[in-house]
Amino acid sequence: MLKVQEIRELIRLIDDSKINEFCYETNGTKVTMKKQGGQVVSHQVAEPVQTAAPASVEKQSPVEQAPEKTTEKPAPEENKEESSSAASSDYDSEVTSPMVGTFYAASSPESDPFVQVGDKVKPDSVVCIVEAMKLFNEIEAEVSGEIVEILVEDGELVEYGQPLFRVKKV
Repeated sequence: MLKVQEIRELIRLIDDSKINEFCYETNGTKVTMKKQGGQVVSHQVAEPVQTAAPASVEKQSPVEQAPEKTTEKPAPEENKEESSSAASSDYDSEVTSPMVGTFYAASSPESDPFVQVGDKVKPDSVVCIVEAMKLFNEIEAEVSGEIVEILVEDGELVEYGQPLFRVKKV
């Protein structure tokens, strides 16, 4: 599923190009953009998904934006904000994902995880693997300290810049 920022970038690219119509379809989601009178009009059709509340999207002038398909995860984000402010004294830094991909805590399903809560890490310690486009990328801690919290589950999709671990300097 394309994110709002990606759709905005596509709109800008189509608007600046000589392309009159653009269509993208994946996993039951279809995005179609057509130029009408020199302006790009974007329509996004997605399979029906029930959400707690409709997503609010900034409206940019000459462009119509369709609502974004969302999954039912707004509550954990609210809890993350509360827990991050409450737990901010429990850690000094976070290890974040350098890319979009799938998080793996171990090198194989039979192997032990690279790190667990309480483990000491150095800047060059491998803490997990993020798989992107069939490439398995070892992620290093980049800080010295003790793992105080693991923020994602094995096999979970992660975004660029998403915190994976919290580390307390020792």
